[in-house]
Amino acid sequence: MLYICRCLTCSCRYSILPAISLDGVLHLDIITRSWTATEFEKYIDLLLDVMNPWPQRNSVLVMDNASVHHFEGLRDIVEAR
Repeated sequence: MLYICRCLTCSCRYSILPAISLDGVLHLDIITRSWTATEFEKYIDLLLDVMNPWPQRNSVLVMDNASVHHFEGLRDIVEAR
């Protein structure tokens, strides 16, 4: 119990990025720092490996307007798959 309490009060921060579909979680990554454009690009590459071309199931990618989602070449990477 002491271990659990100590863990809950530590200053560890996690960034969790799930890719969710109607079938469940397609890809999930947890890191102990903030996301950078380089790390997000690697995440997208891994995610696209489990996605399908349009119009098949799991073929639509939706992102919010987080700054890490706006890096040069993202659209080209997605459309090339």
